[in-house]
Amino acid sequence: MRILITGGAGYIGSELVYSLAQLPEVTNITIYDNLSRGNYNVFLGRKIEGTKVQFVHGEILDSRKLRTVLKNIDIVFHLAAKVTTPFANLDGHVFEQINHWGTAELIYALEENPVKQLIFLSSSAVYGNTSQPATEETATNPDSFYSISKYRAEQHILRLFNKTNALIVRLGNVYGYSKSMRFDAAINRLMFDAHYTGRITINGTGMQQRSFIHINKVTNILTQLLHKQVPSGVYNLSDKNLSILEISEALSTVYPGVESFFINQNYAGHNLQIERDAKILQYVSLPESNLEHELRAFKEQFSFYMSAAGDAFVI
Repeated sequence: MRILITGGAGYIGSELVYSLAQLPEVTNITIYDNLSRGNYNVFLGRKIEGTKVQFVHGEILDSRKLRTVLKNIDIVFHLAAKVTTPFANLDGHVFEQINHWGTAELIYALEENPVKQLIFLSSSAVYGNTSQPATEETATNPDSFYSISKYRAEQHILRLFNKTNALIVRLGNVYGYSKSMRFDAAINRLMFDAHYTGRITINGTGMQQRSFIHINKVTNILTQLLHKQVPSGVYNLSDKNLSILEISEALSTVYPGVESFFINQNYAGHNLQIERDAKILQYVSLPESNLEHELRAFKEQFSFYMSAAGDAFVI
């Protein structure tokens, strides 16, 4: 089984590489990434035995190079994207180029170089602002440059539904430790601030809901998909619907004494909830977990912490 991971050096990609490399049936993993985040951690630390992993430095808009790396590939995980918080509305041109047209280039290449399976990581942000937990049947309403670009990318994936096994996986907000960390994600940012400053900032009332899923669960599900007969389609993947206040309460247990500061307290904020019992769970299992335990495990990954006086101590 030969696998291509676009964006393989990123937050999720790094963990997915390690997970897939443990499978004896996976003979080759190609990481295709432009390293635009300046994150080289996938190349360091944990050893991957053998020579099954290779790296190709390439742009998702480089159609010629895409066609080259797709030769003899069986499965594609399409993770390459310009990512940000779900409701960000800045830098629309970059989102459109990378997320929308970058996906289009990949699909053009796949139409010439068919594979057995394509798994595309989209975002639950395509649902926009929800009043009830969204299901796959909920109408999409993308309302930011980021979510619009992801929705348009999905439209290109649809072209393959009758040609190959193509899965669109709409992820909730991912959190948790990875070697290639993203600290713009909500829980990760709050963890960093709680650990190193002893205070967190809450924008709005704190009652706004988000859908979340731990990165280990994401890679677990993606790995399971290799061994399941999941029909082409759109699938949600989320685990918990939490308000910012609920996250704050969990953090106060992990970090007793952490302070919470509110700004724009009259701002209700966006709500984005996803039904946990999604269609994908007909085919794969989603492990149970406890948020506090996950946050405590995350805490153990920090190299040091700051005392009340601002002095650094090694854990």
